[in-house]
Amino acid sequence: MTFKAPDSLAEQIAHHLAERIIRGDLKPGERIQEQKVTLALNVSRGSVREALLILERRHLIAILPRRGAHVTELTEHKVRSLCTLMSELYILLGNSVASGWTQQSDMTPFLQIQQRLESAYERQDIRAFVEDSFSVMRAAYPFANNPYLQETVENLQPAMSRAYYLALDQRKASMSEYLALFEQLLAAVLARDLVQIRQVLTAYAERSSDLVVSALADA
Repeated sequence: MTFKAPDSLAEQIAHHLAERIIRGDLKPGERIQEQKVTLALNVSRGSVREALLILERRHLIAILPRRGAHVTELTEHKVRSLCTLMSELYILLGNSVASGWTQQSDMTPFLQIQQRLESAYERQDIRAFVEDSFSVMRAAYPFANNPYLQETVENLQPAMSRAYYLALDQRKASMSEYLALFEQLLAAVLARDLVQIRQVLTAYAERSSDLVVSALADA
């Protein structure tokens, strides 16, 4: 049995605020006031302050002297930089799964995620689609067995979710493109084809960048 401590109060507050930023309820540049969050959630100011530090580490807010916490701006440079880095991290995870799976049952979690993604697409449920898109990397963590890689991906994932959500919210049909890429990725992993894994995930990053930048222009 593995012991897993529940999320701290600060983590729960951070998750609540992150969801609002990712969905666009809190806009780029909008100020997040500690006192208002404290009163709204009926929590201590210290917990809110800790939550804001977590969000800053995850690149969703910036905390500036005498100006407080503000939701970070999304720019083309930031989006392309993030997608490029995330694609390299995903490639590391994809290669780990390709090299590490030993029997077909090892791939069951990924096939289950694929089914959930297809279901979310049929319902046009963006939130569920985005969440399960990142379930893929978490299913890959045990194969990589690299706590530093896992921590880096987890810290960047909320910023990527925010960009991903923006693109899909404006272009729901793009979910079908991601499903097609995921199918190609699964085939490459099963074939242990590391070259194809890089090609698929590089294409995924480039397409994601283009969709988000286009969505930014339309916002």
